[in-house]
Parts: sequence; C-alpha cells; structure tokens
Amino acid sequence: MLRALREEGVAAYGFNRSPSGAKEAGKEGFDASYDLVETLQRAEKDGALIVLATPMPAIASLLDSIAEHAPSCGFTDVVSVKTRVYELVRERGLEDKYVGGHPMAGTADSGWGASKDGLFQGAAWVITFDHAVEDTPSEEWVALWLDVVSMALAVGAEAIPSRVKQHDAAVARVSHLPHILAEALSIVGDNGGALALSLAASSFRDGTRVAGTAPSLVRAMCETNSAALLKALDETLVLLQDARAHLDEKSPNIQELADSGYRSRVRYEVRAGVRDTPSVSPTKLSNRPVFRVHPGAPNWTGQLIQAENLGARIEVF
Repeated sequence: MLRALREEGVAAYGFNRSPSGAKEAGKEGFDASYDLVETLQRAEKDGALIVLATPMPAIASLLDSIAEHAPSCGFTDVVSVKTRVYELVRERGLEDKYVGGHPMAGTADSGWGASKDGLFQGAAWVITFDHAVEDTPSEEWVALWLDVVSMALAVGAEAIPSRVKQHDAAVARVSHLPHILAEALSIVGDNGGALALSLAASSFRDGTRVAGTAPSLVRAMCETNSAALLKALDETLVLLQDARAHLDEKSPNIQELADSGYRSRVRYEVRAGVRDTPSVSPTKLSNRPVFRVHPGAPNWTGQLIQAENLGARIEVF
C-alpha cells in the first residue's frame, strides 16, 4: 500500500512492528516507523485514514491502540476475514469510524522485501457497507466510505461492495479453500518421494503456490472463517469422493468432473477479463458489471446490495 500510494502521489506513512522492516523501507525513501504510539498520534494530528494491514490475531490490540491514541481517525483494513473484524470493531463502539476492506491481491511471501509495485492493478478490492444497512450512518461515515473506495481506485483496484458475511462465504471458496487444497496437494506430492518432486512442473507449482504462505497466516484466515470454509470443504469432498468412485469402476470415467470444471474455469476467465496464461497480457479492467453509486443518496445501500449480488465493481459520483 505504501508503494502504491506513493506512486500515485498520495502522502502516506507507515508503521511496522519490526525495526528491520521499517528501516528497510526507510532505506528506499519511505516514511516508516516501528513506534506504534508515535505513528498513531501523528495520524490523529493529521486526521489520516488508517489502514490496518496485519494478520487477524493482531487486530484486537490495534483497535484498542487506535481508540486510545487516534480516536478521531477513520480506519479500514485489508484482513481476509471480515465478520470477526467487524465484531471486534462493534465491541469497541468504533463502527462509525470503520469501513472494512479486502484487496484480493498478494503473494505467498511476507515482509518488506516481498512488497512490489503494481500489486493492486486490476485486483478486486472488497469494500464493506454493513454499517449503512444496520444503522443510520453519519455524514462523516459516508465520507469515510467514499475515502476508502477512492483509495482502492487510486491504486488501480476495482471496488466491489459486500457485506461481511457474504464476503466471508465467497472467499471461503476462492481464497481459503485453495490454501487447504494447496497444503494437501503439497503433502501428497512430497509423499511421492524424490522422483515425484523432480517431475513436478507447472500444474503442481501453480496448484501449491499458496502453500508457501507462512503457516501462521494460513491458520489465522482459515480458522477464523471456519464455518464458511467447512461448507466449501464439504462440497469439495463430495466432488472428490464422486471422482474416486468413478475412477474405481471397471471403466474409469471422470468426464462429468472434467467437463464441469472446464466450464467453471471458462466462466471465471470471462469474468476476470483475461485468460490466465503467460502468453496473454492482462487487460486493465475486468468484465465485471459496473454500477454507478452516489454515496448517501436515497436507496444507495439497495444499489450496493444489487452490486454485491452481481459481483459488480462500482464507480462513485
């Protein structure tokens, strides 16, 4: 985020609990500190928008620190689970200062050295709006919501509105389940011994890429979203058991699985707006439907729910 915002000419500074991480960023000319209280007090003075970019286990203590040292600042986050974050926010009475976010972008690597330019270009960036549906939000909250959307658009992402439970149900299928499958596939491949690992090529590499993520991060996202992930995992197990049964027949046949999987992949490619192969350059924008939304206008939350149901990206005016 720090890289992307500076690239767009947006004034931004950051905190990292690791002194070495903050120093690495400083060597590249970024304004970074490893003093949390000092950074939050600076944000309070500046009226800054705070972005929480930490694993889920750190969120509760950070919310407490914001309440103490930057109580007037609006804040968002990039955590991959939204329901639990929103619960923690509401427990502290901070919902009028919070708009949830989740950019669907990243790598399996961690730390400052893993940061790179252009990470969010064309990525889906979820913006939550539960507070506007459940309560009568203040003008300040509507302005904060617009600020978070504008920040996502500024770094090249596509803003997609979603409520927290709908978000968690969706990412259980397309983000958290792939982590479970990648871990399992890595173990099965490794159990094949030296020859199997020597023969492993792009299909194994791509299928296990996210297994390179730090185990603590995988646990944090999957365990916190366990209810939604269980539904997706049960659905997967039915498909795998069915495939096993057909492979165990006298004339093995997985045509139905292969055909259905192929059609599902094509639908994803059409929605994403790019065929995900090295020979094709990605387009700047996806083929997601577009909704134009006027924050705070009558029935604007109804428009957001429509956009959520269609997986649409939004433009604001």
